Amino acid sequence: MKLRVIVVDDEPLARRRLVAMVSRTAIAEVVGEADNADRAQQLIAAVDPDVALVDVIMPGRSGLELARTLGPRPVVVFTTAFGEHAVAAFDAAAADYLVKPIAADKLARALDRAAARLAGTRSDEPRVTARSGETVQVFAALAITRFRAEAKYTIFVIDGREHLIDESLDALESRLAAWGFLRVHRSELVQLSQIRALEGIELVLTDEQRVSVSRRMLAQVRKNLAKR
Repeated sequence: MKLRVIVVDDEPLARRRLVAMVSRTAIAEVVGEADNADRAQQLIAAVDPDVALVDVIMPGRSGLELARTLGPRPVVVFTTAFGEHAVAAFDAAAADYLVKPIAADKLARALDRAAARLAGTRSDEPRVTARSGETVQVFAALAITRFRAEAKYTIFVIDGREHLIDESLDALESRLAAWGFLRVHRSELVQLSQIRALEGIELVLTDEQRVSVSRRMLAQVRKNLAKR
């Protein structure tokens, strides 16, 4: 069965070129087109594609903003004229990042990666990136027990060290909900599988971090814990 692909780009010529390129591959077919992120989201709900080829820069919401609202499916492959957004693209869990003009062999490899991700390989795990000076570190999101908002930053801890990222807690919640992360407080997002205990209105995580639960979210937290 062929991959079902949508093409999201505000430039009609670019869309037509990508549609033609996808149609010439052996593993994919185009099932829809959109010229901005809002229409793309409606299209995704309507046709349930396997893969979304998404331009990064578009009027209104960017392709990056769109990708951060999606779960593990459709798999996103970014297509752009700009190379400087690659770190942000992989932070948004993209399968690949293709710079225009796109070569047929690179598109084919990107679709192969998307197919592998859909088949359940570990490459589909979401990632987050943290910057320290000129260094960018990439972390598997599932290795993180908790994200907390503090001032304008989002903070997480791995191996006892704090890391700061620019991605908001709202964006992380949208992107990681499908992977078992739950908002338990306006400033707290936790991975359900890493909760060891609920003591009153406080969660104890497997790495011994303690997280306050808002009273508004307490019933939902208990409900989710009961399902584990």
